[in-house]
Amino acid sequence: MPNPNSEVYESLLDRGRSIYSGTRIGRPGRARTYFATIFFMRLLRFRYSVKVAGSSNVAPGPAILVGNHLDAMDPVAAVIKHWWRVTAFAKVEVFENRGAIFFRWMGQIPLRRGDETSTKWALDMAALTLADGNKLGLYPEGTRSPDKKSLHKLHRRILIPVFQNSPDTPVHAITTTYLGIKRFRHRVTVNISSRLPIDVNNMTPNEIVDVIKNALLEAGGMPYVDAFARDLKSQAALST
Repeated sequence: MPNPNSEVYESLLDRGRSIYSGTRIGRPGRARTYFATIFFMRLLRFRYSVKVAGSSNVAPGPAILVGNHLDAMDPVAAVIKHWWRVTAFAKVEVFENRGAIFFRWMGQIPLRRGDETSTKWALDMAALTLADGNKLGLYPEGTRSPDKKSLHKLHRRILIPVFQNSPDTPVHAITTTYLGIKRFRHRVTVNISSRLPIDVNNMTPNEIVDVIKNALLEAGGMPYVDAFARDLKSQAALST
């Protein structure tokens, strides 16, 4: 059956290619190679033992999955146990490096930090991804945890607009925890919360962020650092 959003998508894709002229961005949210990539990614079970709790909390159809960010493996661990199509934001620099093909195959959405035009386009693409009935992954810490164990202060510059653009979409917290190596395999646990009580029409941004933060802390059982991960990394770099 033809997708009713196809013309809108193609127009949005053309806009993205213009914004990122000279960079191959693939087909964010609709990569034809997505499920084939997931199939081959499942071979990672020989190196990673992933246990997922809470999958039944996520109903079929669109959902926003808000996660902690400890490792580059986080998005992979979340999807190799499911056949969900999950699209996430990725800094545009990864589309310009050697690993760019993976992000195109997975149909991730490029985002240039601090660029208003790029941000607006990325938010529009995310809203269309949800309108297609798929899932959107968000990592509001922005930068991976410097100590690889804590949750850090959450950025709201993408988080809140995503909720505002798709106010009726269920939101879930998803945490990834790494438990070390046993019998040559990395042990990973993924916890997915029930639907979070987020009402963008009647809650302030601070209240929304607190709900997300508390849900992540409860699901992941991790310590909290009230500072942005990126700032801590910058401070560490300056001190060396």
